[in-house]
Amino acid sequence: MVNKKNLIKKILAQTYVWLILFLMYLPILTLIAFSFTKATNLGTWTGFSFDLYADLFKSQEIMTALGNTLIIAFVSSAISVVLGTLGAIGVFYSKKRAKKSLEFVTQIPVVNPEIVIALSLTVMFVFMGSYIFRNSIFSFWTLLAGHIVLSLPFVYLSVKPKLEQMDPSLYEAALDLGCPPNRALRTVIIPEILPGVASGFLLSITLSLDDFIVTAFTRGSGLLSGSNQIETLSTLVQAKIKKGPIPPEMRALTTIIFLIVLIIVVSVTISNGRKGKKAKLRKGRQDR
Repeated sequence: MVNKKNLIKKILAQTYVWLILFLMYLPILTLIAFSFTKATNLGTWTGFSFDLYADLFKSQEIMTALGNTLIIAFVSSAISVVLGTLGAIGVFYSKKRAKKSLEFVTQIPVVNPEIVIALSLTVMFVFMGSYIFRNSIFSFWTLLAGHIVLSLPFVYLSVKPKLEQMDPSLYEAALDLGCPPNRALRTVIIPEILPGVASGFLLSITLSLDDFIVTAFTRGSGLLSGSNQIETLSTLVQAKIKKGPIPPEMRALTTIIFLIVLIIVVSVTISNGRKGKKAKLRKGRQDR
């Protein structure tokens, strides 16, 4: 009787999980399906074709927005990873009182609404442009600064748990053996926290790719847009919604992005699984 109840609970739990997953992925699957038809309105099927994928790479507007988005995402993520990782290491090895204060300060941008960050940056840039540079400073650099401010705390939070899991005596042992601090940092600490650094980098890219509020408030002219205002995928979609339907080519682009992300996630999962198995085998051999 008990086994029967446990079996029913297990079936209901699995059914619930699969139902939630189905509801989560249904819109994405629908979008992917309609990326193979050229109909302008989503929900109308005019026949199977790859025309949207061909038209996607012919659209100068979308390619420019995509290029701007990728450049901003990768540059801001790289800078955020360097600053966030060094900041996390610095906070980790700080004194107890300073450590608590710094950890509290780094959590504020995470819980802050994005609109607060965007408005704060805008006020600061307007003030600097009016009283310091005597000219508008909104450009790629202000947009880059906004994305760094947005993603930096998340890099810190990704690296911090790996530092706490690390054996603190490893760094001290390297110093005792005559290793310079900079070299000990590169050869001892960085390899130990590398998974957290990689997670922070991917999270930064994700935050930057789909950001709209900070981008809309801090962008100026530059990048692939030339003398025009920088257009990213999020701002392009927003502009198109105001005028009419979203370009059907965007369905093809979102499908490509989803497949790339899926491949990366599956690859990382498989790699981590293999590393975990190897670590267990090594541990088993050492125990013997």
